[in-house]
Amino acid sequence: MQLSTATALSSLCPGLADQNSQLCPKLSSDPLRPQYHLLPAHNWMNDPNGPIFYRGRYHMFHQYNPQAALWGNMNWAHATSDDMIHWQHEPIALVPTPDGPDQDGVFSGSAVLDNGKPTMIYTGVQPPRTPTEATLNDGVHTWRETQCLAVAADDDLRIWKKLPQPVIATPPAGLVVTGFRDPCLWREGARWMLIVGSGIRGKGGTILLYTSPDLRQWTYLHPLLEGSPSGRAGNNPVDTGDMWECPDFFPLGNKHVLLISTMGKVRWKVGTYADQRFTPEKEGVVDWGSYYAAKTMLDRTANRILWGWLPEARSDADLIAAGWAGVMSLPRVLSLTPQNELQTEVAPAARILRGSHSRAQHQEIERVRIHDLAAELDLNFQPKSEKFTLRLHSNSQDFAVITCSNAPGGRELRIGKITAPLSGARVHLQMFLDGSVLEIRANETTFITARIYQIPTGPLGLKLEGSVEDAVLDAWQMTPISPNRLTAPLCS
Repeated sequence: MQLSTATALSSLCPGLADQNSQLCPKLSSDPLRPQYHLLPAHNWMNDPNGPIFYRGRYHMFHQYNPQAALWGNMNWAHATSDDMIHWQHEPIALVPTPDGPDQDGVFSGSAVLDNGKPTMIYTGVQPPRTPTEATLNDGVHTWRETQCLAVAADDDLRIWKKLPQPVIATPPAGLVVTGFRDPCLWREGARWMLIVGSGIRGKGGTILLYTSPDLRQWTYLHPLLEGSPSGRAGNNPVDTGDMWECPDFFPLGNKHVLLISTMGKVRWKVGTYADQRFTPEKEGVVDWGSYYAAKTMLDRTANRILWGWLPEARSDADLIAAGWAGVMSLPRVLSLTPQNELQTEVAPAARILRGSHSRAQHQEIERVRIHDLAAELDLNFQPKSEKFTLRLHSNSQDFAVITCSNAPGGRELRIGKITAPLSGARVHLQMFLDGSVLEIRANETTFITARIYQIPTGPLGLKLEGSVEDAVLDAWQMTPISPNRLTAPLCS
């Protein structure tokens, strides 16, 4: 039985209790550290895992390294919320079991209610006993991946009991896989269904489909969807697109949606699911920027909510110096357009953070000021030329530059080195700025998340360059969710 650690400060952030006289002031005074996004008190985080609404509270689990601000030593951290916005850190939920199937890491997975009992299925990694057992070989690590199960032993989801052996111990016989991880599961009639992210050597990315009567005995059926070989060279098949990880599959409207993460992007496919096979009809990119490993859940009113990991874009040395790495996106609500394309928007719950409000038109926009790198901005205008530029700046120094110009395939939106297609005649930019995070929704169809590490010398102003008309800006200062940039009050 794997028991969660105590609720003391040292269990929430191992090592922080002894270091808080030095670490807490550094974290709480870091202007690049977000103030209203979810992230752990310190150290590394990545993929959202098993988000679930249970007994009136939202539970978010995520990949977490309690020992450093770098990837490694994967645990499942745990946070809870009443509204998906204000979070309370909980004790670490799952830790690797020495000599167990997850001894080298508790990797990503999902949570469901099994006859009302919260149950997790996740990927555990350990060294292979023989070379043929290895399912993960990315040029750095060689591991055996298996699918493991844990059941909640309390209603606060702080204590979990693991099964000692995997529920899916090997990939399907006869398949030479290039990965075998990140299970997603759902109920279908009297049976459970489960998919695993994978790839088949020489055939490309693949989603493997299983079925079970009880979450413990699983039977492989067939691929839910198969890709094609990329033809690219590389040690890591995820980087080449020959392995699809972090799959998520769910009904939306009268269609089904499959999300996969590969080649640094989350890609969506909308189509028809029948006879336990999926036929994609439309596809696209969820977010063109720093956004990965997306995972969905149903909120208290059955809206489909999307979460994603916002990776850093700076060096390991910078992460170690900062003492933290990784951020959870704001919750996004999913829907389908009339053309059955996936559409996302930041959940209305985020409006609770709105503070002082300014509305400006035309040249008045340049008088608006943003303080503490914490704001929601809504800018609407009609461009009259092929190119426009929006500058967020401080004392004539650019903080972020957003441009739009014509490209061979159509109009293109750019921030830094990130580009995304932009459709429509008018331009509507919804922006959520929080420290080093800038989440941008453009024209209701395109998302770009940027990581920006420029520290301004004062409040930010806005300048709109190019020939535009009917420009209107609504700006709100956003209220931090804790007094010290630590998500929950940990430092006294």
